[in-house]
Amino acid sequence: MIAETLKQETVYRGRAFNVRRDELRFQDLPSFHLDIIEHPGAVTILPIDADGRILFVRQYRHASGKELLELPAGTLDENEQPEACALREIREETGFATENLVKLGEFWLAPGYSTEYMYVYLATDLHHSPLPGDVDEFITLVPIPVDQAYEVALNGELLDGKSLAALLLAKPYIQPD
Repeated sequence: MIAETLKQETVYRGRAFNVRRDELRFQDLPSFHLDIIEHPGAVTILPIDADGRILFVRQYRHASGKELLELPAGTLDENEQPEACALREIREETGFATENLVKLGEFWLAPGYSTEYMYVYLATDLHHSPLPGDVDEFITLVPIPVDQAYEVALNGELLDGKSLAALLLAKPYIQPD
């Protein structure tokens, strides 16, 4: 069943996202409000180096209050194509570039309250080619062998949802030993 949108109003404009309040109605039921985070979309990259290691990053995430182990990722700039964003973000967050980028899949990150749509890429044949990172990011590169990366995920040490989803999508391409 699809809801009828009666009204939409932007109630907050921020640097990374906006918040929209929608008034909706399902068939003949009373109307109700939902708050929606409007997000431009993002990419996650699963880079594998020449030694067969996945290049994870560790960075502080204020909403969680801790440093998290994640795959490199970033938000699409206005009118930026996902592949271009992936090529930029891998250089900013890992210091490596790739000539071999394969799209693994895509998904809604949190469709209950957000429009954020995630594109996932596998990057191989890496070479050193850093770009300056964002001023508010303090990132540590953490290379983990492919088979150990799946162990880290299954043991609950990888708590980032987009990274878990990317590992699942990548499994047919990078079969762990």
